[in-house]
Amino acid sequence: MMKSLYCILAFTVLLLQPVYMQSPALYEVSRMSFNENVFSDISPVIIKDGIVFCSDRRFSNIVDRTSFDGRRLYNFYITKQKDSTRWDSPVLLENELKMLFNNGPLSISSDGKTVYFTSEVERGKLARKRNFRNHNGIFIAELSGTQLTGLQQFRFNNPDFETAHPSIDADGKFLYFASDKPGGLGGSDIYYSENKNGEWSEPVNMGPVINSSSDDSFPYIHSTGKLYFASDRPGGQGKLDLYSTSVFDGKWEKPMLLPYPINSSSDDFSFVASENLQTGYFASNRTSTDDIFSFKSTIIRKIACDELVENSYCFRFTEENAVKFDTIPFKYRWNFGDGHIEEGAVVEHCYDRTGKYTVTLDVVNLVSGEIIYNEKTDTLLVEDAVQPYINSPDSTNQGVDIRFDASATNLPGWSISEYYWNFDDESVATGEKVNKSYLRPGTYNVQLIVKGQTAGQGRIMEACVSKNIIIKSEP
Repeated sequence: MMKSLYCILAFTVLLLQPVYMQSPALYEVSRMSFNENVFSDISPVIIKDGIVFCSDRRFSNIVDRTSFDGRRLYNFYITKQKDSTRWDSPVLLENELKMLFNNGPLSISSDGKTVYFTSEVERGKLARKRNFRNHNGIFIAELSGTQLTGLQQFRFNNPDFETAHPSIDADGKFLYFASDKPGGLGGSDIYYSENKNGEWSEPVNMGPVINSSSDDSFPYIHSTGKLYFASDRPGGQGKLDLYSTSVFDGKWEKPMLLPYPINSSSDDFSFVASENLQTGYFASNRTSTDDIFSFKSTIIRKIACDELVENSYCFRFTEENAVKFDTIPFKYRWNFGDGHIEEGAVVEHCYDRTGKYTVTLDVVNLVSGEIIYNEKTDTLLVEDAVQPYINSPDSTNQGVDIRFDASATNLPGWSISEYYWNFDDESVATGEKVNKSYLRPGTYNVQLIVKGQTAGQGRIMEACVSKNIIIKSEP
């Protein structure tokens, strides 16, 4: 953008101390208050005003649940949230299987009426033998208050292998689950079945992009279509880790490991999230037992953020009288104060750098040859726009490392304490200079949020600019 000679801005030189790149934690996690210290609580499911979860806790101080071979049995509990920190005491969900069989994990339809859950398949005398290995299957029931009724088996349950960990999508069309059925890629794989005219289709293995040669389990399909699951595959942070993937261009993408502190060096599994993905729950044995933890995203994304103004050192210089009276026989010679001279009634000039320049205009009478030196003189300040500044390519290919540099930030009088980058793909970084690569093509609106204090008064200040980056497919 060309600037007017007469538009002069005040400029203060500020020496910025470098702030180096850091990797901030993307989530805060906390252990839920209703966990039992000596029992296990797992597989949370979000409902209105609360959650449903699985636990092997005692029914009461005097009533306990164990299997015929002495194993502790899981059942379903519901708890409602009192306020931002307090929860009601969990209440048992009643169902006909609660006394003798393991129940859970579970998934609830989007209308809250139908429950899909894991339980043991064999119900007869064989199940009561201590040396019998009972396998899990998926069961479907209706939820009414704290009652599960109308129990039905998933048609692909099999007493010879595990079929478990169901997750129903928002439309009730696809059921995702884990199974160690023959023909898989690992110990346990993730499958899906489609509801076609009220009948579930033959399960489909989700393939090598998602499944591995290890155990892949606890699938959770979010309403956005994003799939989360747990796996003990190599390359994680601990034993059982949480991963996420989504469909792009009709194909599932390579799963991404969720960051610390959601994942840890322990078992982390059974992830669920709110509609906006900013809060949710998961289970982990990072304490003495399996417990349910809540998480909250710490990612900062500003609703109002100024668009980056590219600095321009180009100006238009005009001799107004010559423009009005173009018949006057004069020649106009401009000296821009940087060693460059140009002639004309209206000229344009671009400076190489910021600075303070003295601009003069000499006028030559073409009839008499007389030269009027310094007929006009003015001082021009050439300076950067007052803003945080994003220096980066405007476009590049997916997978290519991009250097984002904020060192040209111009905020006079600020003592900058933090440069915070939001890359518009659920990733962030802090630091004056950071590197970033995008895994998929698209247009991303990068935000740079700068925090600091004003000199003298010490007021806390914050400014934000944004810039679009175009990421192209690999050539």
